[in-house]
Amino acid sequence: MIFTADNFLNDLIVYVDVHIRFGKSLSTLPESKLQSRLSEDSWSVLECLEHLNLYGDFYLTELEKRMHQSKTKPQKQFKSGFLGNKFANDMLPKPQMKTMNTFKSKNPIHSTLDKENTINRFIHQQEKMKVLLEKAKSKNIQKIKTKTTIPLLKLRLGDTFRFVIYHNERHLKQAENVLN
Repeated sequence: MIFTADNFLNDLIVYVDVHIRFGKSLSTLPESKLQSRLSEDSWSVLECLEHLNLYGDFYLTELEKRMHQSKTKPQKQFKSGFLGNKFANDMLPKPQMKTMNTFKSKNPIHSTLDKENTINRFIHQQEKMKVLLEKAKSKNIQKIKTKTTIPLLKLRLGDTFRFVIYHNERHLKQAENVLN
């Protein structure tokens, strides 16, 4: 897929703004509601957020590092790579989503989580993501490559942004389903 780079980044910023608002709205809910789960082997709302926080720890550092190292100039267009496009689209929530396995290190099930710390960390990471998306407007989001949590796999910076933000969207929909 080919995108106008600025529109592409602005569209992702809209997602992140929604994610920040959702995180802030969770602060008003009782901790018992945020800790409840649909079944013994499903995640609570706080566990959904913690899963995103664990991935955010890796990806925010990687995105920032790669952009800081790069001296590229921005391009008007961004062409998604085959794998990057596939991974990003697979993350988008759909009716009857397939569950996916996660790495053990990123699975927070039955963790002891503090409401305030988990939510604040999530909001802080989303605010940082928004800053990085703004910085990306001055970079070539097609030429810069980033590592992923899958060893040996690198994606274009634009694809990595899309993958991470769509992954967030997927798990925030999951959290919303737990609340409803």
